[in-house]
Amino acid sequence: MYSNYLIREFRPEDIDAVMTINKVCLPENYSPAFFLEHHYENPKIFLVAEVEGKVIGYNMCRIEFGISNLRTTFAKKGHVISIAVMKEYRNRGIGYGLMTEGIKRVRECGATEIYLEVRVSNKPAIELYRKLGFKASRIIEAYYRDGEDAYLMVKDLSEAGLSLMV
Repeated sequence: MYSNYLIREFRPEDIDAVMTINKVCLPENYSPAFFLEHHYENPKIFLVAEVEGKVIGYNMCRIEFGISNLRTTFAKKGHVISIAVMKEYRNRGIGYGLMTEGIKRVRECGATEIYLEVRVSNKPAIELYRKLGFKASRIIEAYYRDGEDAYLMVKDLSEAGLSLMV
């Protein structure tokens, strides 16, 4: 674990740092407008990690309404759209911290589940998500632009789901 990092809400002045992290760490890149739209619509659940005043990671989530990934009902869901930590800061608990704070805040927004898509080849991320209680629900074929499949991973945030994890 890395003890000298801070997790806080994204601010518009963080846009250049977040876009750099996105471009360096992930093949899927987004426009400034995409990041800012998510910030303005979901300011409590777009988080950054800072070390010595420098933004070195982010977790961008949103709230959605639709068919549950867990039940055959309509649900308020959290969606982890994009998360990344600069390579030199990985394996220090920062991604875990960004995810746990994001999950907590999504639940505070009233979501009963949270989900994400992850490349089937991204073993470190899959391991982290499993450690956090996510389960692979299904494979989405050719989800990524390069044709790679994704796992749809889901975590139950309802009282029933949380009591099962105790």
